[in-house]
Amino acid sequence: MLKSHQTALFPEMDLPHFSEGASGTFADNARLPVHRWFRYSAGFSGAWAADVIRREGKERDVRVFDPFAGSGTTLIAAEQCGAECWGIDPHPFVARVAQGKLAYRTSPDVFVDRAKRVLASARRRTPALDSYAPLIRKCYTDDALAQLDCLRRAVEAQADDSEASLLVWLALAAILRPTSHVGTANWQYLLPSRRKARVQEPFAAFDDMTSTMLQDMRATNGLDTPRAKFTVDDARSCESVPADTFNLVVTSPPYPNNYDYADATRLELTFFGEIKGWGDLQDNIRQHLLRSCTQHVPDHAVDLPAILSRADLDPIRDELTSVCKELGEVRLTRGGKKTYHNLVACYFLDLAEVWHALRRMCSSPSRVCFVIGDSAPYGVYVPVIEWLGKLALSAGFKSFHFEKTRDRNTKWKNRKHRVPLCEGRLWVEG
Repeated sequence: MLKSHQTALFPEMDLPHFSEGASGTFADNARLPVHRWFRYSAGFSGAWAADVIRREGKERDVRVFDPFAGSGTTLIAAEQCGAECWGIDPHPFVARVAQGKLAYRTSPDVFVDRAKRVLASARRRTPALDSYAPLIRKCYTDDALAQLDCLRRAVEAQADDSEASLLVWLALAAILRPTSHVGTANWQYLLPSRRKARVQEPFAAFDDMTSTMLQDMRATNGLDTPRAKFTVDDARSCESVPADTFNLVVTSPPYPNNYDYADATRLELTFFGEIKGWGDLQDNIRQHLLRSCTQHVPDHAVDLPAILSRADLDPIRDELTSVCKELGEVRLTRGGKKTYHNLVACYFLDLAEVWHALRRMCSSPSRVCFVIGDSAPYGVYVPVIEWLGKLALSAGFKSFHFEKTRDRNTKWKNRKHRVPLCEGRLWVEG
């Protein structure tokens, strides 16, 4: 059991308040210390997470858990509020980003010394570009790639088990998109045919990034609150996490909207040599993730009747089966490419397992907040919020309610369907 630190909660820190309705976006984080170091496509507001933790902590000791920790938003917020916290994520690259952010309490002097030595070493090196995959050659000019290569080799040459080493790696990872001349915005996949108006020079970008990190580290230097724990783990099992421990869950699971979280990090994974091409995404990354895109669920890999017969889906089976049947039929009129019928079934089976895992992790009473949105693949509406609530009750939680924060899919231009959607916070009590 984690020990609570109520006396440390709510230190007098200048934590910005979140923009109302922005819990599901990363926009606030662009101005928040540490959060801004790496913009992950699935991020949400760190200021909102801190606000939730502060409010909950006024009534009780809080022990926070994030089963979809991503790049560490909830964990950083919990640390800065003084709350005990644990987070997990199965994506190996994103997990390393989170671990890098959580190293922000390292000595600023140690970090800046390491960063200066890495940059000086990179400037002296001779680049070797032949080993880079075609994707990387498309995304960078030869001059930019030469500098990035020298930085990568300098980082690797000085790599050790220290937090300072992890921080300089993160500084390099954080500049890979700003230094590419093609379309690499953090919320989209790579667009090699699109050109940017502004591109940063890698050595200068690395220097700027380390300066930003140093500024944030100095601003939080001396913070005396519990350190968050982070492990690489699957939210469907939470094997590394102690049971009956947490009373507040703040997270945002993947939405069932066909966003491929593996492909979203393909630039970084390819640059660092962790994958060689598209095919490696399945074996190295995608197989570990919750099934939220059709790349996970080709027909040959899914026995749909067996999935739909699983006991975990009892509370929603009839409705789910009907939606999957409709999606399977509509698919045939759209060229038969997108296996949304498999995706929806597998997604809710995975989330059913998550709810059962959370029930084991949480003490009683406890509170869970999911930042989540509904979905309408092929224009077929999927009542995500209602179904997640029913699955939570089936897992042993007591009640749920939904707090809508914004409408989605209301600007119809270039949209594939005109089904109004929304996003908000699913609150579950148990």
